[in-house]
Parts: sequence; C-alpha cells; structure tokens
Amino acid sequence: MECVSVRHFMESLMKIPPLRWFWLILFSTLAVVGLESLNLPAALLLGPMAMAIVFAARDKPLIIHRNLFYLAQGVVGSMIARAIPASIFVEIAKNWPLFIASIFSVIIASSLLGWLLTRFQVLPGSTAIWGSSPGAATAMTLMAESYGADVRLVAFMQYLRVVIVAVAATIVARIWAPEVPAGAAPSSFDIIQPVAWGYFAITVLVILGGVLAGKVFRIPAGPLLMTLAGGVILQDFNLLTIELPPALLMVAYAIIGWSIGLRFNRAILLYAAKALPRLLLSILSLVAICGLFAFCLVHFAGIDPLTAYLATSPGGADSVAIIASSSHVDMPFVMSMQTGRFIVVLLTGPALARWVANSMASRQRKQDRHP
Repeated sequence: MECVSVRHFMESLMKIPPLRWFWLILFSTLAVVGLESLNLPAALLLGPMAMAIVFAARDKPLIIHRNLFYLAQGVVGSMIARAIPASIFVEIAKNWPLFIASIFSVIIASSLLGWLLTRFQVLPGSTAIWGSSPGAATAMTLMAESYGADVRLVAFMQYLRVVIVAVAATIVARIWAPEVPAGAAPSSFDIIQPVAWGYFAITVLVILGGVLAGKVFRIPAGPLLMTLAGGVILQDFNLLTIELPPALLMVAYAIIGWSIGLRFNRAILLYAAKALPRLLLSILSLVAICGLFAFCLVHFAGIDPLTAYLATSPGGADSVAIIASSSHVDMPFVMSMQTGRFIVVLLTGPALARWVANSMASRQRKQDRHP
C-alpha cells in the first residue's frame, strides 16, 4: 500500500511542467554519463533523445520553443563548419578521381537501399531516403523535417546506424591498430576548457545571423545551412576562428535531442519496432558495402586498411573523427572524404528525396486506377 502511494505521489509530481523538466534534465544527464562511459560517439545527443522518447511514450509531453530549436541548429551548423578543414578542396583536387568514385559509390549504395525500403513500404515516402543518407546524422535529421519526411523515423534510423557504425569502426580500429586502445578516444564530456571570448562573441554573431537569414528566406533547415555556409566561407578566408565552448554544444545537442524525442509516441515506437529487423538488415548491408569499397581502396589505391575503412564508413563525420583521432591513420584523407560526401549529400539529398516521393506517389496512383 505504501509503495502504491509513493508511486502515485511521484506520478503526480511528474505532471507539474517545471518538475517534468527537472526529471528530464536529470535523467538525460545520467544517460549521457552512461553512454560517455562506453565511449559512444554522439552520446550528448543520444542520451537526451532517448530520455525524451521515454517521457513522450509515457504521455508526459513537453514543448521546446521553436526559436531555441533554431538556435541549436545554428550552433550545430557552426560546429560542422569548424570541422571542415580549409585544406579539404586541395586534398580532393589532388586525388579527385578517387574521391569522386568513393563518394558517389557510397551515396548510390545508400540511395538504393533507401529506395528499396520505400519500395517495400518499410518506411513511408522520402523518410527512407533521408534515413539512409550517409551524411552527418544531425544535419540529415534536421533537413528531413524541412522536406516533409517523418523526422522521428529518420532520427531512429540515422542514430541506430551511428551506433552500429561506431561499434564496427571501433572493432576495426582495434584489429588494425592494437597498440592504440579504441577506448582512448577523447571524450566529448570535457566541459571545462578555456574559452577565447573574443572569438566566441564573433561566432555567436555568425550563428544569430545564420538563424535570422534562414528564417527570413524560409530556407529548409535554414538556420543550420546558413550558419554552416557562413562559417565555412569566413573561416576559409581567415576572417573567423569558430569558438564553441563545450557547454554550449552540450546544450545545443540536448535541445535537438529533446526536440526529436518528444515527438515520438507509442504508435510510432510500435511502428519502428515492427520495422526494426528490416532496418537493421539495411544498415548492416550498407556497412558491408562500404567495407567492400574500403577493400577496393586498399587493393587498388594502396591506402592502409584502417584509413580506407574510416574514410568510407557511413557513420557521421564527428563519430569517425573521434575514432580516427586515437588511431594511426591519414587524418586529412579520412576527414576530406567524409566532408566531401557530406557536402554532396547536402546538395543532392532534397532532389533525390523529392524524386523518390513523387515516383512512389505516381506508382500508388497507377495501382489505385488499376487494382
């Protein structure tokens, strides 16, 4: 009887919005700490998203203000811009046939798998294309929402692949670089770092400008893309040094994770669980195909195995960078390949998703006319 009353008291507390925020923040923090202890990339986003899904599934909705979501997108855009090296185009120009073949091979393979998921109605509309896109998971998820895909299923598929690819890449790193422990990757949980406040102030202005431009011009995923473009241009012309305190990145990742997770409900979770075996088959197939491309780089281009695997890996560039930084690999080659593919996916993703959605809609109309 006493246990029942305590549970009833806790449930009544959870219905009060400020207390629900307290519990969400607390559980999200614990989830991040747990995932970080496993050296899992993207823990800062996966932890809050997982806890938000739990809250949403228990019918305890909370709302993230849209302007906060836009600002978080701007922070992520500037983070991606900072990770794009100024030497990327020089590196690509040196080996352009190799880069074009590798980048488009991965994109074609992922697009084919996404089309098959749509063709066999595993996922609706363009959702499968966005979920299969081998770009930065956060960017793909944010853009998918702007183009009408189901952001919940896209996020589920993208971050499931991030986890699988991170585990696979860590195993590969352990096999080919045994002298460097895979768990030695630097943790993204180190929030106590010196901040260059002058550069940070300018970075904030760039973020605010990108967010404002994205909203004014109504560009899909505008806050992310405008900040990304502005940051890359200013950085490459040595007009900006992007400074992002780890605490700001943590808050931005948490806001995006919560925004995505809180949109789930029991029905969509049941749908995702039902589709899970086929989604896993698709993800594992893509990882295997990319492993084959890596073998080709080793055999025909003389690239060392670990560098080739990380360069072609279909995970996010951030998770690959963390693993690569603790291994003896050609870091400029790996990041140039990952970044080049991300840029191509950004440019081609919307048109490809629109084409698949239109072709599927046309096919459905024909079936309706001729049952």
